[in-house]
Amino acid sequence: MGSQRPYTLLSCAMSVDGYIDDASAERLVLSNDADLDRVDLIRATCDAILVGASTVRRDNPRLVVRSRIRRGDRVARSQPPSPVKVTLTRSGVLDPAAHFFTAGDAAKLVYTASSAFAALSASLDGLATVIDAGPDVALDWVLADLSARGVHRLMVEGGAAVHAEFLTAGLVDELQLVVAPFLVGDPAAPRFAGGGALPWPSDRRMTVAEVRKIDDVVLLRYLLTDRFEVPV
Repeated sequence: MGSQRPYTLLSCAMSVDGYIDDASAERLVLSNDADLDRVDLIRATCDAILVGASTVRRDNPRLVVRSRIRRGDRVARSQPPSPVKVTLTRSGVLDPAAHFFTAGDAAKLVYTASSAFAALSASLDGLATVIDAGPDVALDWVLADLSARGVHRLMVEGGAAVHAEFLTAGLVDELQLVVAPFLVGDPAAPRFAGGGALPWPSDRRMTVAEVRKIDDVVLLRYLLTDRFEVPV
């Protein structure tokens, strides 16, 4: 498989102290309506949205373009109303009733380890395309396969482990980080990119592309490679 990969945009919202959720059973809302609309706009510009299987299990996201106008604009450009949904799982533990599989008409791609391929293919028969991604579900292989399937712009929405894996592998072109105006302060809660466990060289500096106030949150937009795309 070739070395081509999509332009990869990593999107995350966190508290001032770096948490992306709390430790409760309920999902912590970090963003606001104006920023959620911005995220919907970004989704509408992408060919695919990727989340880890843990996010599918914990948050049960729909991962669709919400705006009817934006869906219509995509259709007018000969695109499906919402981007392709992508998830990664080494264990193969996914609920066929999750919104990832049942919400919207977009294609669903599930990259899984070879050991889980047969069982997951049977479980998700008719709901998703299950792809054998080898023993370790290597990200560079996944991105090359997505590129071969026509995905040119990929949005990675989480969770913490997936963010850390993409950043560590040097596979992120752009980071859009939203900071919410409060603290979580719970050591048991998940933190952005693993909460400091990420092996990141001190001389690997990102380029600040934008700082924007969106009501009570702040968007920090960083470029990590020279594969710059027109700002949205």
